[in-house]
Amino acid sequence: MSSTPPMTPLTQDYHVPRFLLQKYAKAGPRYTSYPTAPVWHNDFTAADARAIYAGNNFSDPGDQVLEQVKPHHNPLAVYVHLPFCQSLCWYCGCNTKIARNKKVLLPYLTALRQEIQRVSPYLAADRQVTQMHWGGGTPTYLSPEQIVALVKDLKAAMVFSPDAELSIEVDPRVTHVEHLEALRESGFNRISMGLQDFNPDVQEAIHRVQPYEMTAELITKSRELGFRSVNVDLIYGLPLQSTESFAETLAQVKTLDPDRLALFHYAHMPWARPAQKLIKDVDLPSSAEKLNIFEMTIDTLLADGYRYIGMDHFAKPDDELSLAQEARTLRRNFMGYTTQAGVDLYGFGASSISEIDGHFIQNHREVPDYENALAAGDLPTARGLRLTPEDHLRKAVIEALICNGYLDFEQMSQGFGVDFEAHFAPALHEAEAMARDGLLTFEGRALRVLPRGQILIRNICMLFDAYLSQAGARTFSQTA
Repeated sequence: MSSTPPMTPLTQDYHVPRFLLQKYAKAGPRYTSYPTAPVWHNDFTAADARAIYAGNNFSDPGDQVLEQVKPHHNPLAVYVHLPFCQSLCWYCGCNTKIARNKKVLLPYLTALRQEIQRVSPYLAADRQVTQMHWGGGTPTYLSPEQIVALVKDLKAAMVFSPDAELSIEVDPRVTHVEHLEALRESGFNRISMGLQDFNPDVQEAIHRVQPYEMTAELITKSRELGFRSVNVDLIYGLPLQSTESFAETLAQVKTLDPDRLALFHYAHMPWARPAQKLIKDVDLPSSAEKLNIFEMTIDTLLADGYRYIGMDHFAKPDDELSLAQEARTLRRNFMGYTTQAGVDLYGFGASSISEIDGHFIQNHREVPDYENALAAGDLPTARGLRLTPEDHLRKAVIEALICNGYLDFEQMSQGFGVDFEAHFAPALHEAEAMARDGLLTFEGRALRVLPRGQILIRNICMLFDAYLSQAGARTFSQTA
C-alpha cells in the first residue's frame, strides 16, 4: 500500500482565478450520496426495503423478520425527519410543511411511531445506536413533552450506546429554555442552529427575522446546560447581501465562538423550490459578489482559527471532524460530514433516507402519503437503489475525495480488486488537465486535492460519476 503524506495543504490559498471558475462552472451534484438521488428507482418497493433491513441484520436476507444466525455488529445511525415549521423561510429548499396549528403534528407522530415499531424488529439485538440526528423542518416545533416522549419511544425500540452522539437542528425563533432542558434530559449533546445572516435587511428579504441577541442567548443557555458542541449555519448569496454586510455578520458570529460552521451557498432554483419565487431576482448579489463573499468568509474563518473541512463545513482544529480528516477517516452521508465509519443509517419520517449496506431507501416525501402508507399497515417506501459493485467502487472514490482530499490508487485497487489506473483511465486523463490548473496534484500512485480544488471539489468528483448524463442539469445547482 502506498504511503499517505500528511494532510497539511501545500498552500492555504483558496482563491480561484475567475477564468478557472468560468471554465468549471456547470451544474453538478453535492454528493451527499452516490449514486445521486435523481437516478434512484421509483419501482423500489416496501418489500425491497424489508429485504435490505433483514439482510443488514442477519446472514439470510428475506421478507420475514429473522431470529437466527450471524447477526451483524455494525453500529447504527438514526435520522428522524420532522418537517413542520411555523413560518416559511423563502430561501428554503428543505422538505417542510408550514402549519401554525400544531394539531397536524399528532397524526405524524403516530405514523412515526408506527414506522419505528415496524423497522425495529429487524434490528439485531446487539447493535447499538451510536449517532442520532433530528432534522427538519423545525424539530423544536414539537413541545418539550413531545420531544421527551419520542426519544423514549426510540430508546425503547433500539439500544443506544451510553456515549452516543445525539444532535438536533433548532430554530432560535421558536426554541425556548424548556426545549433545551427537554433535549438535555433526553440525552442530546450537540445542537445546531441556522443563523443565515444577521443583517436586518437580509432577514426581512428572506422572511426570517432573527436578531443576534436572540441567537446569542440560546447559545449561551445551550452551553450552560452542557451541550458539548454548538454549531451554526450561514448562507451566502441571499438577497441584499454584500461583502461588507456579511463581514459584519461574521464579526458577530465570532463572538458566539461556535465549534463548527456550515457555509451554504444559496441556490436560486424557483422552478424547483416554489417559495423562492417570493425572492426578487433583482435583489440577489451578482456572481462576482457571491464569490467575493465566499472568499472573504474563508479568509476570515481561517484567520479565526477554523479549519476548512471542505464543501461547506468548517471546524476548530481540535474538533472531531478536523481530527478525522487529519487521519483520513472522515465520512459523509445524508446527515453531512461524520466521524463514524461503518455505521448503517436508518431514516425515519417523511422523505427520510436510509443508507444500509451501501444501499438507499427513501420514504414518501409528502406527509399525507407517508402517513397513509403506515396507516395501511405497510412501510412508507417511495424509492431506492441497490448498489452494484461498480457503484460501491465509485462511491468510495468520491467519498475519499470529498471527505479527505486524498485518493490512494493502491488502496482502492486492493480494496475492490481492480487495476485502478486502467479502470479509471479516462477520468485520470481529465484529472491531468485539472492538475495543470492547480486543482490537484499526483503523488506517486495517489491524487491529492489542493486548496483551490477543494473549492471545485464537486467538479473533481464528477470525473468519477457514471450517472451524470442520466440526472439532468436542472436537477443540480452550479458548482461555481
